[in-house]
Amino acid sequence: MRTIPVEEAVGAVLPHDITRILPGEFKGVGFRKGHVIREEDIPELKKIGKNFIYVLNLPEGQLHEDEAALRIAQAISGKNIEWTSPKEGKSTLLSKKDGLLKIDVNNLLDINRLDHIAVSTIRTMTPVRVGQTIAATRVIPLIIDESRIKQVEQIAQRSSVLRIMPYRTLKVGAVVTGTEVYQGLIKDGFDEFVGYKVEMYGCDLIKKIIVPDDVDAIAGAISQLLELGSELILTTGGLSVDPDDVTPSGVRRTGATIINYGSPVFPGAMVLYAKHGDVPILGLPACVYYARTTILDTLLPRILAGEEIVPDTFAQMGHGGLCRECETCHFPNCGFGS
Repeated sequence: MRTIPVEEAVGAVLPHDITRILPGEFKGVGFRKGHVIREEDIPELKKIGKNFIYVLNLPEGQLHEDEAALRIAQAISGKNIEWTSPKEGKSTLLSKKDGLLKIDVNNLLDINRLDHIAVSTIRTMTPVRVGQTIAATRVIPLIIDESRIKQVEQIAQRSSVLRIMPYRTLKVGAVVTGTEVYQGLIKDGFDEFVGYKVEMYGCDLIKKIIVPDDVDAIAGAISQLLELGSELILTTGGLSVDPDDVTPSGVRRTGATIINYGSPVFPGAMVLYAKHGDVPILGLPACVYYARTTILDTLLPRILAGEEIVPDTFAQMGHGGLCRECETCHFPNCGFGS
């Protein structure tokens, strides 16, 4: 690569995008890679501080930043991810489906520990929508030794660095517990606070059963929903330490196995997760009726994506498990639950 004064660059081909910045107005490509410089371009190039222009002749074994960024993007992209053509040396990765983003964080760290390699992502286990930007790649210098990119490709061969786990559309049954609700003393708020979130993911709520705080009634309702073909059962209420809160006992009576009871997530500490055969049973605490974002919003996408939920899942959710209760909620564009 050699440098020539901009006045002598007429007819030269730009080897990279040149960024134009107008403070408070614009930041973007002023001159694109491959542009043939004309006489009238010289004043504009000087305005953006380009008094000299690179002329690039790549030796064997060296890659331009665009090709390098593209190869990195291709290497780290797993299922349901697409990438863009590089712009200003950066390739952007997009989700091809609604689903849960899963990142092999150890492989990502190993890649970013390589000199002059940059891969930036949103957090693993984040629910994403089709077309959403999930990562970006680039190299720091204008040209880079190809061996460095081959190192990235070797790391990526261990496992998918990034992939999208698409959501399943499940048949969902609901058990609303609470003698006060069963007797009509207070209004049932399931549809308003929980049901719409289930439907938001494309799932069908096949039946909702309201029962008193009674072990047999809770067990009977869950069994009925299983017979109806429910692929996921949600229960609400009855999970605290009060004598009337008997939902865990009702779940056990069905023959289900409780995988975890309680979590380091606020709001959502008194959550219950069980399985009856292959059917998950998610016991939701009372916070789902008054807090906008809770453990329901972090667990439901994982269940729908087919992620295996184990006790350590909840332990790990403590890191990022404290909702900051922002005045304007931006979930999932925040660290809660991821």
